[in-house]
Amino acid sequence: MNAVNRPRGVYSPVVTPFTRNLQPDHERFVRHCRWLIEQDVGLAVFGTNSEANSLSVDEKKRLLDTLVTAGLPVDRLMPGTGCVALTDTVELTRHAVASGCRHVLMLPPFYYKGVSDEGLFRSYAEIIERVGSDALRIYVYHIPQVSQVPLGLALIERLLKAYPGIIAGVKDSSGDWSHTQAMLERFQPQGFDVFAGSETFLLATLRAGSAGCITATGNVNPAAIVDLYRNWQSADADARQQALDNIRAVFARFPMIPALKSAIGIYSHDGDWGTVRPPLVALNSEQRATLEEALTQAGFAMPGIEAALA
Repeated sequence: MNAVNRPRGVYSPVVTPFTRNLQPDHERFVRHCRWLIEQDVGLAVFGTNSEANSLSVDEKKRLLDTLVTAGLPVDRLMPGTGCVALTDTVELTRHAVASGCRHVLMLPPFYYKGVSDEGLFRSYAEIIERVGSDALRIYVYHIPQVSQVPLGLALIERLLKAYPGIIAGVKDSSGDWSHTQAMLERFQPQGFDVFAGSETFLLATLRAGSAGCITATGNVNPAAIVDLYRNWQSADADARQQALDNIRAVFARFPMIPALKSAIGIYSHDGDWGTVRPPLVALNSEQRATLEEALTQAGFAMPGIEAALA
């Protein structure tokens, strides 16, 4: 794969705004995505923090259509297309490619536990064969603490050999540095790109040759994360990393998705941003006040968000 066309930098699993009756809010979604693009953050829509598995296939397709129609750059989109049902994954992936989005982030089928590498290989292979596009670039999504379906090194090696180019990289959200390091050492020389699943590992992975990170807090702290990505070789890179870790730690004190949405609502002065779909529960007023106070004490800001989301 030509290096010019390979995703690099900071991506965020874009949070999905909902109306008060729990329908996807397309207008808010576009405005937030535009603000992220202005911060040089790519759009990994329909990721974990997008509440992707609380959205139907049709809802995701319509949201993606909205972004493309609104003129968001398709080369900065990496939609999540992995579902439990193989046919749903094929449908979403075909739609993404037909919309001009070559790069997709793909969970393994995650309902059945203890499945073999053979079963996972057959699943990815079947998807690739059914989509049938040489333009497709799959970034497999390793998040075993949530999916309970790990993607091991042997499986990735087999997929790379069977589908060179199409199997393009990974988002490693395991939180296990040794696993990330092993993938970088083993697969990065083969042109397989590794994205850290959190900015907490951004500096370490960049020093080891990673492509960047795909991170939840890219939704709210994009400029600072992009700054480290651009300046990871600077003398104060470790201090920049520590500053990111401090902000991440504030959000980690709360359920992540409700906290991200609440922060957007606080700094854009739009309380409806706090809405989440069940089974998630929005932060209550006490939690929201505690989050705001902690962010204020940490010197946190979201420059331009109020105007962007107005």
